[in-house]
Amino acid sequence: MKKILIAVLTGVLCAGYAYGQSELPLLQNARAYEGTTLNGDWNYIVDVQEEGYYDYRMNPTSSGFFRNAKPRRPEDLIEYDFDKSPTMKIPSDWNTQDDRLFFYEGTVWFKRSFLAVPITDYRTLLYFGAVNYDCHVWVNGRKAGHHIGGFTPFNLDISDLLREGENTIIVKVDNKRHAEDVPTQIFDWWNYGGITRDVMLVKVGPVYLQDYSLQLQKADAKAKDREISFSAKLNKAEAGHTVKVSIPELKLEQQLTTDAEGKVSGTLKVKAKNLQLWSPNNPKLYDVQLTLDASTIADEIGFRTIETRGKQILLNNETVFLKGISIHEEKPNGGGRANSVEDARTLLSWAKELGCNFVRLAHYPHNENMIREAERMGIMVWSEIPCYWTIAWTNPGTYDNAKQQLTDMITRDHNRANIIIWSIANETPHSDERDTFLGNLAEYARTLDSTRLISMAMEVTGASNYVNRLNDNMNKYVDVVSFNEYIGWYRDVNDAAKMSWEIPYDKPVIISEFGGGAKYGLHGPANQRWTEEFQENLYKENLAMIEKIEGLSGTTPWILKDFRSPRRVLPEIQDYYNRKGLFSDKGEKKKAFYILKQWYDSK
Repeated sequence: MKKILIAVLTGVLCAGYAYGQSELPLLQNARAYEGTTLNGDWNYIVDVQEEGYYDYRMNPTSSGFFRNAKPRRPEDLIEYDFDKSPTMKIPSDWNTQDDRLFFYEGTVWFKRSFLAVPITDYRTLLYFGAVNYDCHVWVNGRKAGHHIGGFTPFNLDISDLLREGENTIIVKVDNKRHAEDVPTQIFDWWNYGGITRDVMLVKVGPVYLQDYSLQLQKADAKAKDREISFSAKLNKAEAGHTVKVSIPELKLEQQLTTDAEGKVSGTLKVKAKNLQLWSPNNPKLYDVQLTLDASTIADEIGFRTIETRGKQILLNNETVFLKGISIHEEKPNGGGRANSVEDARTLLSWAKELGCNFVRLAHYPHNENMIREAERMGIMVWSEIPCYWTIAWTNPGTYDNAKQQLTDMITRDHNRANIIIWSIANETPHSDERDTFLGNLAEYARTLDSTRLISMAMEVTGASNYVNRLNDNMNKYVDVVSFNEYIGWYRDVNDAAKMSWEIPYDKPVIISEFGGGAKYGLHGPANQRWTEEFQENLYKENLAMIEKIEGLSGTTPWILKDFRSPRRVLPEIQDYYNRKGLFSDKGEKKKAFYILKQWYDSK
């Protein structure tokens, strides 16, 4: 088998006509492998009527955009040219990179070229951190794969599509909304289109570690010894391969041999006094080395336990209160999809300044930079898939889509110590079909990862005699009862102080959303909508109300910063922004920020 040595360049190729695809299960910790970034300038063509794709489907001999064709004779008719088309920085969203595309939902084609020099004995994977939403990929005119879902990574084996010299990748991206999608047609955030996260060429051997897991097992707080479970899976079902895991700082090492399914599992034992547990106050990460035969990769992994006991959440056998905030994946100073380490650090530093030890990353899996920076900063995480509002509950394809997004979210991040909750949905209307759909997802999530808590953001819509009662059939599937309440904003304005709550489940409670809108710098009476004083008073009354809830174990108010939304059209106030942020879209603190900070400081 040949290797391919990769170098990135700008350039053009005439594409071949073969058609095929090589989709693979997601590679765990792709960043640990030797690779080449494809971030940078990509040529792009806006294809409103999808001529570059559907023309090919009607006539396979046509010059579809994926061929990157060039006229060979003066009379040849080819009505596109990537090299004469503009460029866009990748990763990015097209909405904020090209003013013409601010509201655009449709197809855009992207092209990037690179050099490849044959060597020997490894495979080349093309890794995308995320593409929103429906993505087709061609390499040298041959189909490499197809992915659906705007917030999860995927990788394609393109080894057999490469050739010596110049190579071209062309990507068709379509962010149109559909009723059967996850999320569905209506949602309250900006539908940023494009190649929104990192793109890499990753080098792996013919046999490689597709997935691995290291998790601290639960034990009594007084236990003298602790156990770290280890498991790994190869990309092939092959017996006889040697897998070694070592944690040098703890002087731990174990060598195992794969079974017929290409799997290993074992236990590492360590003295409890020698093991520093990950926590917000001590976000300790250990260097971990994993060796398959003669090839080694590295990771940084923290060890902690998370569980519930009655109405309490226990981190490392100690009760913890989750002082949280909800966050959208939008740049901290203005609009656009957040994607860099700097974006993550800024957003998370704002959360830390607020007094948070916890963030709810809504309403979809955020980029890996956000997860890893939060882990380093000692911030616990709620990670969620976008089963949002009115999903097509009875459509098998919709369920498969949600299940795959759940799989990829957990696969990418199950070794991150700071993730304590997998969330399967947000504000979904009750029905038997919804209960079946989400109940199956919850049970499936536990088969992928039994070490974390399962939750979802339920919805409370009204009260009787000022008593709110939570009644959701999904209570039996979750470990933590979480719900959104907008008393003082969407309902019961000025009545928050009169409200009480009945939550008939012996489980911890998280208020996953509450809040209201304010435009930064707009001041007035506390009963005047959109003023900072209105939002400030709303926070005062809501915090006094929820303080009385039995089993309250945390909150994630809505939301850290103002974010773009096409649903928010009020001129001079919203201007296509959801204004419920405690920070403005430019990073300015509103008065309600200080109310929540004071409350968190008292916890």
